[in-house]
Parts: sequence; C-alpha cells; structure tokens
Amino acid sequence: MHPNAYSPAEWEKIVAFSATKETPFLLVSLDRVRRKFQAFRTHFPNAKIYYAVKANPGKEVLTLLRDLGSYFDIASVYELDQMLDLGVTPDRISFGNTIKKARHVREAYDKGIRLFASDSEADVRHLAKEAPGSRVFFRLLMDAVTSDSDWPLSRKFGCQPRMLTELVSLAADLGLEPYGISFHVGSQQREIPAWDAAITQVRDLYDQIGRNDIHLKAMNMGGGFPADYLVKSNPLSVYAEEINRYLDLHFGDSTPAIYLEPGRGLVGEAGVLVSEVVSIAKKSKTDLKRWIYTDVGIFNGLMETVDESIKYPAYTEKTGETGDVILAGPTCDSLDIMYEHYKYQLPLSLEIGDRIFWLSTGAYTASYSAVEFNGFPPLKTYYL
Repeated sequence: MHPNAYSPAEWEKIVAFSATKETPFLLVSLDRVRRKFQAFRTHFPNAKIYYAVKANPGKEVLTLLRDLGSYFDIASVYELDQMLDLGVTPDRISFGNTIKKARHVREAYDKGIRLFASDSEADVRHLAKEAPGSRVFFRLLMDAVTSDSDWPLSRKFGCQPRMLTELVSLAADLGLEPYGISFHVGSQQREIPAWDAAITQVRDLYDQIGRNDIHLKAMNMGGGFPADYLVKSNPLSVYAEEINRYLDLHFGDSTPAIYLEPGRGLVGEAGVLVSEVVSIAKKSKTDLKRWIYTDVGIFNGLMETVDESIKYPAYTEKTGETGDVILAGPTCDSLDIMYEHYKYQLPLSLEIGDRIFWLSTGAYTASYSAVEFNGFPPLKTYYL
C-alpha cells in the first residue's frame, strides 16, 4: 500500500530522514499533530479537548499541544509529574484513570488536581478522604456499545447505570462534587451511532439524578475517534456533525459542558514506524506464504496487532508482483506474530535488509514498547 495520505514532498522528507537512522524507530510529524488538534477544535468548538497522554507521551508532542492550548488526561501520578514539569498548570489536567492508589490520589490532590474519574464505591471513598471537595466524573459501563470497536474497552471500566446513580449520591454525601458522567465508546470506533447510544443513556441518567436534586454539569465523551488504518474511517468532520446532532437531539438548550479525550484520533496518523526485514522464510517447499520477519514486533511497538485488532498499512518501496505474507517480529516468543490470518501482500522482490514503513503508528506504539524483552531496547522516536 502506497502512503498516498502524504504529499510527495512530505513522503520524500520521511524517506530521506529514515535513510540516516538505524531501525526500528518511530517518526512523528508534529505538523500533522497540530493540524489534527486544530481540526478537533474547529469541529467541536464548545468542547474542552483533553489529550490522552498515554497515546503518545513524547515531550515534543506534549509541548506542542500545551502551546496550542490543549488540556490533558492523565492515567497516573507519573504522567502528572511529566505534565507539571512541562509547565502545564493543574487546572488543565484531569486524572481519568478509575484505578488508582489512595496515596496517589492524595499526591495528585496535593499537586493541585481537582478533577477525577471514578466507577466504584471504594474509589469514591478514597477520593472523599484524599481529595476532599474534588469534582468527579462517574464512568458509565459501555459493554454493548464498545463491542463494535477495533480495540474494545468493555468490562474493565465503568459501572452499570443503577450503581452509577448510587455512587453519585454517595459522593455528594461525602462532600465531593458530582460533576458529570463519562463514557468511552471503544478505541478505534468507526460506528458513529455508538455515540448516539451512549448519549441517550447519559440523558436518562441526568434525568434520574436530577430528581434526587443533584444537578450534573458536564459530560465526558472520552476518546474513540479513529485513525485511518487499512480500513478507512469517515473524516472527523462527519463524526463531529453527527455527534453534535445527537447532543442537540437529546439535550437541546440544556447541553452540559462537553469534554473530549482523543488520543489515537489526534496523534495516530502522525506516525510512521520504520523497520527492516531481518529474514524471509518458508516452512516447507510447498508453502504458499512467505514469513517476513522484521526488527519490530508486538513487544517493541506493534502491541495493538495482538489478535490482529489494529491493521496498520505496511509499505515498502519495492515494486512488482506481490504475494501473501505472514508478518512476524524478532523476539523468541511465538506470540510475536503481527499478521497471520489477515491477507497481507508484499512484493515478491522484497529482500532481507529492505525497509517496511508502518503507517498511522503515532499512537500506542512507543508508549506500549517493552523495556528490554529479549534485550531489545525501547522504540526510539524522532520528530519532524
């Protein structure tokens, strides 16, 4: 697949830069990050955009988004320290992870964080004790909705509607400020009606909770906005048009403050992961598929290919007739096979030492990379 999403000049710059570096490495276009952030701001003018730091915590990315006026969603006190070290003030940071140690809640509170997410009684009690008076988003379980996404986030996060209403009342009784309801429709969600189903549930919960004289002020719609991989998605403008229509339909003039937490949708298409072919083999003389082993795999950047969930476009400058391949990584682990069942094809002229460019790899690649599995170092990242 040719990287036709890039202009010839842009791609030439990527290839020229790559020729000087040892593979594997991730190359991130800061200009693409900038353009996508501006697109989110344009299409969701009334929303606060909280970048999901875990998607790509590169200092250059975070600094750019800081200067563009982004807010930030963190998953740990370690990400919090990273943001504070970059001069981001606590009022631009939310602690969105519902799973956190009580002492980390206190640490975040002591450092100025006043916006948290929760989905369990134990966590609400921790928040009341360690972060008194803080605002809280209550995360709704989206089990059915997220099943259509390429990387579901069901079961582990959120709670059922009845429990959510009970947690809201408990939080209010304990002196916290029930601020809103949050949800996540699943990472890489291409089905736009998933947002309609979620917003419908939130509207019903707003009404139920309001009858208890607790008036929520915000709705956090999380992430889920897709990047373009082998399977293309609608432009962000189409998602925004439909989601804004759902909001108007269900809330009208009483639409709450809207929070978004894009990660993949903001930085995914900004990355190119450059790898080298280490070996090419067949398992028998009659084998119709070649095994292509590269110096990047599941453990050093391509974790999201587990179960072949995310299908990255793979491009090589070799041309000519193509054939079916199985793509695998370099480690001594049989799990380290990226694509065996999905039909990837690469040129028959491909040789050991040739490079493979993995497109749309700006999110959840370097941040997922193992530290030293099999001794391989973490994935290097460069910025253009």
